[in-house]
Amino acid sequence: MKIVGVAACAAGIAHTYIAKEKLVSAAESLGHEVHIETQGIIGVKDKLQEKDIKEADVVIIAADIKINDMERFKGKKTVEVSTDTVIKSPKKLIKKIESVVTK
Repeated sequence: MKIVGVAACAAGIAHTYIAKEKLVSAAESLGHEVHIETQGIIGVKDKLQEKDIKEADVVIIAADIKINDMERFKGKKTVEVSTDTVIKSPKKLIKKIESVVTK
């Protein structure tokens, strides 16, 4: 499965990057291709490319705030969760998404 997403927290520091790291680690350990953009106090990092979004099977928004540029995901299967959910149970989240997306 190809996964793209955005991680963002209110402060845009710790939870943003921890959530990204947890998502990437969990997805790759389960054999998925993954690219996660971060939005935070230092701006946008690892910005998703249009090609990545187009080819993605699912978009994961791991955010505690409103993220910028949501319209680019229009028409894509999108899962929105808090950064805490991703940090606490990343593999459980990816497995749940697998069961929905691969049907």
